[in-house]
Amino acid sequence: MRRRMTSAACAAALAVGTLTAFTPAADAAPSNCAHTSSGNRPTLRSGDTGAAVKQAQCLSNVWSGVPKLKVDGTYGSQTRSKIIWIQGCHGLPRDGVVGPDTWDVLYNPALDCD
Repeated sequence: MRRRMTSAACAAALAVGTLTAFTPAADAAPSNCAHTSSGNRPTLRSGDTGAAVKQAQCLSNVWSGVPKLKVDGTYGSQTRSKIIWIQGCHGLPRDGVVGPDTWDVLYNPALDCD
């Protein structure tokens, strides 16, 4: 009995350590995604331009989904397609609008969205 409990405790500790090692920190952007602060989260739609669009494009490139976006600060059809894909992967409404929930998943991607 004691041996099983020790094994279970070791397995649990290993699982927690593994998850901690691979889970991105909250609001941690890749170092090359520094176009704006993580606190700057305006609602973005097709046709928008600027630094916040660059940030969303850069963060969206963390996923292997197609297309990899050119980080040009213009919210065009490819950006919209990528955002819709990310929203679908995370169970969000697939509307192409980068609102609070979409910003949250851009900064905190699910590990199973590839």
